[in-house]
Amino acid sequence: MTLRSRITLLTLALLAFSLLLIGTSVYGLLWGILYRNLWAELNETSLTSLRLLQEKAALTDLPASIYAQAKVVATFDNRCPSYENLELSTIPLPASLAVGSGQIGLTRQAYDSLCREDGQGLRLQTTLRLTDQSSVPLAVVARLRVIPIPFGSPPASYPVIVMVGKSVEPIEGLLADFARTYTATALLVLIFGGFLASRLVANTLEPLTWVAKKAEEVSDKPTKLPEVVGNNEVSSLVRALNQMLARLDNAWETQGRFLADASHELRTPVTAMLGHVGYLLRRTTMTEQQRESLEIIKREGERMQKLVGDLLELSKTGGSWKVELGPVHLATLLHEIQEEYGKSCPIELEVPDRLWATGDPERLHQVIANLVSNAIKAGSTRVRLVARDLTERAVIRVEDNGEGIPPESLPHLFERFYRVDKSRDRERGGSGLGLAIVRSIVEAHGGTVWAESQLGKGSTFSVSLRRAEAPKGELA
Repeated sequence: MTLRSRITLLTLALLAFSLLLIGTSVYGLLWGILYRNLWAELNETSLTSLRLLQEKAALTDLPASIYAQAKVVATFDNRCPSYENLELSTIPLPASLAVGSGQIGLTRQAYDSLCREDGQGLRLQTTLRLTDQSSVPLAVVARLRVIPIPFGSPPASYPVIVMVGKSVEPIEGLLADFARTYTATALLVLIFGGFLASRLVANTLEPLTWVAKKAEEVSDKPTKLPEVVGNNEVSSLVRALNQMLARLDNAWETQGRFLADASHELRTPVTAMLGHVGYLLRRTTMTEQQRESLEIIKREGERMQKLVGDLLELSKTGGSWKVELGPVHLATLLHEIQEEYGKSCPIELEVPDRLWATGDPERLHQVIANLVSNAIKAGSTRVRLVARDLTERAVIRVEDNGEGIPPESLPHLFERFYRVDKSRDRERGGSGLGLAIVRSIVEAHGGTVWAESQLGKGSTFSVSLRRAEAPKGELA
């Protein structure tokens, strides 16, 4: 996941958490205010209901939105009748108009709490059961009081159960509307916030993306990045990178000068040494031990001469080869390699006649020749040169049946001075620079090179190049 995606997702997560926290807080606050006002209103209405019962023994004068019901407890000896005998032990008084012929439900638990009620009124959530089997959810304040009411003759004080309620459907509907509206608004805010966060992060990281792109364009030889106008973090980063690249450039030039100077200084004494050794071997009489020693000196001198040549070639190019690109007929190139190395090892060809690649013919010849030479040195008895047309790319494969390469060595094959088997490569005259030169030449062509191998079964080196069209007037 990219840094841009992580920052955007983190911003959205924080925004979602904030919206959830705000919504929950506002919902809870609204719920508390609405129900607190409702309970206060019901408590006040219940006291009004008690006054109405004292005056008229009825609750019909209450507003139409109030659900009120009262029952006189006919049998009361300082304790409530049992819940099972409640209906038989009470006499209903005229209820409010909203109740009609319905009944406000009173559970056993609520009735037991009502009998122990301390004068503040009992709050409960219940329903009004209507004759058509429907119900209305109510918030109810219930009281049990002994009050004087004009009931019977002469008037006396009676214990009365008063239940005053109001429908909670408007409150629940308001809360549900708020939840839906807030959820829809929060989703829109999240979508819009995600878009803005993505744009903001993109604009913020765009200079860093530009720096990364410019850094990728830097070749093997370090070059300065374009300076950024301003005095911000990006310009500071570019200046720091340029300072680092300047130091790398100095180190690169120092390395190049050292390679060139060392190669020139070593070439003369090595050539002279080989010349004298060759003269001694040809013109003088010596013992077998002396001849063997001179042969060893000659072999090691030739190896050193090859190493000096490779170093000198690398120092001339600075590690990045100058190539003259043009269409190269791969069939012709591979036939030349076959003629050059066919006497040392049988070489099979498999290449389309009309396949062209973009490259420098001399440098590509050097690449394939190096790979074939390595295959022969690895003890191969058969080498296959295969070219494939992959529409936009052309791939050349050098397949051998040699001793193979250990898996742990494959990632390091194209490093300078790396040898799979140092003692054996030294005997073969290898310098450890051949494959490094191959890689640098292929990369100068805008291509890639890689190796595949199995121990005891051989190796395959593949070179991928840009496809080219045949030149006009040329017969592919």
